[in-house]
Amino acid sequence: MKKYAIIIGLCCCCLASCIKDEAPNKECDIESAWVEGTEYEKYFYQTTEMRKEKVSSAETDIVFFVRSLISLSKQIPLNFKITDGATIEPANGSIQDFTNGAVVYTVTSEDGEWKRKYNVTFQEAPLPAQKYSFENVETRTEKTMLGGVNEMHIFYEKSATGEPNYCWATGNPGSALTKNGAKPEEFPVYSTPDGKEGHGVCLTTQSAGALGEWMKKPIAAGSLFLGRFLVDFVMSDALKATRFGVPNGKEPVRITGWYKYKPGEKFTDLNMKVYPDRKDEASIYAVYYRNTDDKGESYILDGHDVEDLDKVLENPQVYKVARVASLPATDTWTPWEMFFEGRDAPDDIVAAQGFNLALVLSSSKYGAQFEGAIGSTLYVDEIEVSYEK
Repeated sequence: MKKYAIIIGLCCCCLASCIKDEAPNKECDIESAWVEGTEYEKYFYQTTEMRKEKVSSAETDIVFFVRSLISLSKQIPLNFKITDGATIEPANGSIQDFTNGAVVYTVTSEDGEWKRKYNVTFQEAPLPAQKYSFENVETRTEKTMLGGVNEMHIFYEKSATGEPNYCWATGNPGSALTKNGAKPEEFPVYSTPDGKEGHGVCLTTQSAGALGEWMKKPIAAGSLFLGRFLVDFVMSDALKATRFGVPNGKEPVRITGWYKYKPGEKFTDLNMKVYPDRKDEASIYAVYYRNTDDKGESYILDGHDVEDLDKVLENPQVYKVARVASLPATDTWTPWEMFFEGRDAPDDIVAAQGFNLALVLSSSKYGAQFEGAIGSTLYVDEIEVSYEK
């Protein structure tokens, strides 16, 4: 038990990458960012897009989506909530020009020992993507509490102006808490040069180590999705760590793609009990939902909302759901498709970016419940979304 207590202590420290020890005055994070003032509402499709809440301690890119960069004012005051005692440069609330690319903000801890840089950009709300080929990938490095450096792949799309749009998220930051000196291919999700065309994505179910087994979270399924991953919730409520969906200004009808899949040998539950008669399955599904609730507040799906896909349409925010019926094991690139079922969305709200599209892919169908087979591997590539009714 003492060994596990030490491991848990180290992992909790990892949740804030710029903290040297547990002293609060050593933190240097942006917790939220927002544009304030009714005169700026005209630049956004939804007023909820004027605020970015719960910025994860693993995020260093903050993006605000606007109607147009051409008409955007060159004098936008941006406000931040930062950790206690920290300072930020440029100054909090100062007027900046975001029409020429990213503005870099530096947060310094209260004791002046730690600094963290954030790239803040304003981008035109992306046109509904028709194809995802996964050719855009970068390798990010992050120091670990044990003195090593982890490297992981980050997938992104490009905006109309060529800026990276980090719309894809993975569970890799959560897995990083138990790794030290890991390379991209040692994480559950990474880029592979052997895609259907060019590069593709490999998703694999891994062991979460002694700590994961002790916490009844023994596996880490490879998970890739449109949305955000908030590593801060990994220890307390893993399902809240996944925030599914990005704004989409068209109503999807069908999604297709290519895959290869090999299930792992031993299917286990959260107690690592082996079920010889169960085979692991991959999962691909999508949800189209209203991103603002009846009170006008921002709404986003998390892992709790999609635990039972058969009941997702009972959620009044959800309009359509699509899922691939089955993904049989295959070692050759094989096509898949899924069609959306549900009710039609109001055209005017759709056009105003009032809906989010969540697309989720996993190497273990029940990975969110920490059930699956270590070694299950799913390859995906060339995903295409159709909007024609």
